[in-house]
Amino acid sequence: MITLQNPLGTISMTADYFAELVSQAARSCYGVAGMATGSRTDDLKSIVFGSDFPEKGVRVTQHDGRLTIELHIKVGYGLNIATIVQSITHKVRHEVEAATGLKVGRIEVSVDDIVADD
Repeated sequence: MITLQNPLGTISMTADYFAELVSQAARSCYGVAGMATGSRTDDLKSIVFGSDFPEKGVRVTQHDGRLTIELHIKVGYGLNIATIVQSITHKVRHEVEAATGLKVGRIEVSVDDIVADD
């Protein structure tokens, strides 16, 4: 649960909300072929819920009022990975800060798979 304090009270946002927000922003970037499972927990959820679920490959934590976002992605073969990662970090930071008002401290992007065009 991510929380935000303001003069009117406390706002709490679920991890599922952030997972969906971050996942949609990342998937909209050029070169992203999909989200990858980032942990054994994601692997187990893939078995139970199917291959695609909102929090797949996304982990959001909050430290000292700033968010840390971890992403696990698949990219297309032959594309510049550094450019894709830079695009994702800018897009995700902008989307999360605009939608929530919270500051993003760090975004870690792991490229777990390269997908060839069929």
